[in-house]
Amino acid sequence: MILLSFGHGYSARALARLLPGDAEVIATTRSLDKAETLRAKGVTARIFPGDDLRDDLARATHILVSAGPGAGGDPVLAALREDIAAIAGQKTWIGYLSTTGVYGDHQGGWVSEETALAPSTDRGRARVAAETAWQDLAAETGAALHIFRLAGIYGPGRGPFAKVRRGTARRIIKQGQVFSRIHVEDIAQVLLASIQRPNPGAIYNVCDNLPAPPEDVIAYAARLLGRPVPPDLPIDQAEMSPMARSFYAESKRVANRRIREELGVTLRYPDYHTGLEALLAAETDD
Repeated sequence: MILLSFGHGYSARALARLLPGDAEVIATTRSLDKAETLRAKGVTARIFPGDDLRDDLARATHILVSAGPGAGGDPVLAALREDIAAIAGQKTWIGYLSTTGVYGDHQGGWVSEETALAPSTDRGRARVAAETAWQDLAAETGAALHIFRLAGIYGPGRGPFAKVRRGTARRIIKQGQVFSRIHVEDIAQVLLASIQRPNPGAIYNVCDNLPAPPEDVIAYAARLLGRPVPPDLPIDQAEMSPMARSFYAESKRVANRRIREELGVTLRYPDYHTGLEALLAAETDD
């Protein structure tokens, strides 16, 4: 197995840790420093955009695209569409990491992979455009494309504990607000299950079993640490970045039946309780 990973970030690195020992990972990054770090870990690193990737595209058996869309659309297709189109039908598996933001706001209601896409943010609309571009390429070439719509990602180094300890965690309250989330290790096992059981054209929601208000997650983290639960802060009184405010512009519960029933995945962290408990336990072990 030779995996070419575009935008080898948090989720892609988690997948790489699950691959067989004889698998080769070719990873792209925009940073020379990150490339050196990857090489020190035994990963073949490329600078993208910049390096010539045509030989890597030819050698790869599997392709994972984690790089998010920019002003020019999907950066991988913008730079390499013709090259990818020439070889896409020869690949065993192509995975594109998208987001549940493509569904838009459902006022706390449930969405599934069959729900019509109605993004309400620029980020969501860019993701729909990128998904469509990859689907068009798959229709043209017969590529074994799989789309994964990820909920909010957390895991080692990406949890609420640091903010709770610093006293900067906020329980922002918006009536009826609910999010779905997913532990990075569960993203990795979903991707691996799909690699082992390809279903070209499939789309998967990747989230845990328990959508929950964000303030509940902060409260649980505080209780695990034995710290006071941060006070409520109404959203109209909260100073937030444009990106943070865009998350609160949408509320939905995301269904994950397909990853459980079609891919046979049993989530290691089926809810934020088990996920946060495991993160804290890992800190203690370290």
